[in-house]
Amino acid sequence: MSAQTSIAAPKETVTARMSRWAAGLQYTDLSQDAIYQAKRFLLDSIGCALGGYQQRDVKIALEVLGEVAGRGPATVIGTGARIDSVSATLANALMIRCMDYNDIYWKQDPSHPSDIFPAALACCERAGSGGRELIVGLVLGHEFEMRFCEAAFPGIRERGWHHATLTAFVSPIVAGRALHLSPEQIQHAIGISASHHCTLGAVTAGKLTMMKNTVDPMATQSGVLAALLAERGYSGPEHVVDGKEGLTHVFGPEWKLNLLTDGLGESWRITQCGMKAFPTEALTHAPISAVLDLVRTNDLHPEEVKKIQIRSLARAADILSDPSKYDPHTRETADHSLPYVIAAALVERQVTPAQFTMEKILDANIRAQLKKVEVVSDPDIEKVFPALQRVIVKITATDGRTFTKQLDFPKGDPRNPLTGQEIEEKFAALAEGVLSTGAQKKLKEAIWNLENSDSLRKVMALMKSDIQKKHARSEGRPRRISKKHPKPVFA
Repeated sequence: MSAQTSIAAPKETVTARMSRWAAGLQYTDLSQDAIYQAKRFLLDSIGCALGGYQQRDVKIALEVLGEVAGRGPATVIGTGARIDSVSATLANALMIRCMDYNDIYWKQDPSHPSDIFPAALACCERAGSGGRELIVGLVLGHEFEMRFCEAAFPGIRERGWHHATLTAFVSPIVAGRALHLSPEQIQHAIGISASHHCTLGAVTAGKLTMMKNTVDPMATQSGVLAALLAERGYSGPEHVVDGKEGLTHVFGPEWKLNLLTDGLGESWRITQCGMKAFPTEALTHAPISAVLDLVRTNDLHPEEVKKIQIRSLARAADILSDPSKYDPHTRETADHSLPYVIAAALVERQVTPAQFTMEKILDANIRAQLKKVEVVSDPDIEKVFPALQRVIVKITATDGRTFTKQLDFPKGDPRNPLTGQEIEEKFAALAEGVLSTGAQKKLKEAIWNLENSDSLRKVMALMKSDIQKKHARSEGRPRRISKKHPKPVFA
């Protein structure tokens, strides 16, 4: 090698660019619409959490966390307990996610960016921050989660992996920024979390279990732990996305990594995310909307309907209408079952959390309609996805009449968003039984005015249940299992 020869500097990794931008992001950088959308999504997500707080899987998780969690700076929604940031993140994220009712974004991959909100909540509390810092964290999580969803061709879900895999790359960015870590520390946190947390698509295939709604909260929890480790000097692989045996190497075949960083700060992805009008899997929303419209408009009753054909994507036929979806026996399977949600829409003329009790799932009248539902994959619909979530519904009546409706996107899509009033009505329905009307009003006001709060801790305190329950366990206070176990933190 001659004296004139120089060795090129190593190419900057994509996580370095992401981390540098995230570390420098300030509230004043955000658009007014991004700030407004962050508050809308937070109100919607906290409503989901208050509803989730009442679910069996959350009660189980709170019992376990009551045994293993330590006391700390982060507040648990519903109980009001103050525990360590890692455990609080898991608890709150599971509450937001467990009813499958929070936000939805779907490009090449689906995701629920608000699953990451608890990382911002816990780490902002730990840092003693106010509402503006929290808003930065909320916007940041949507920005990178949605960009990761756009970067893979095809999406990793099409390759058999769950989108929680991507959340493990984003949650440490949110946690790291909330903890005011340096760009280098945030980059290490990404490497720590993402290199060990890949999630199999098996959690949403076939018969579904409680893990369907738990893998994303665990990926969010992973990011918080990673950020805390990085804060103390722990290191992780900087090339976890674009280096040897990193994300693009292992998951192939095609990635457009420029989508992770191009135009950062020029517009805000959170303004392009959708909300759920139904507590069900995202691809069921357009068919539910279409069926409800046909049933209500034409006053159709179950005994008058011979067949309901749903023309949709191949993945809808494969994942949402496999044999297990025609015989659901769990809430998790039912809310991912096209036959069930369509049958419920026909019988009940609504699809709300009330349609996912075991009593409803096993209701003879609803189950009698399941076999009437046919799901057909349509290549022409594949061509327009994901720009359009098109569905074509055809209802054939017993007297030979047919009713057809094409819908390109459902209620809740950014092109047909939930109104502020609809979000508040959804919030009230979910908060019932946890917060009194007065407490709901105070919490809603605090969220709508979040940028004016100098203490997130005060806002989180408004999320503690003020309605007495008959049994302590429903308040998230686990029973003592044996004398060998420490005193539960929720007691």
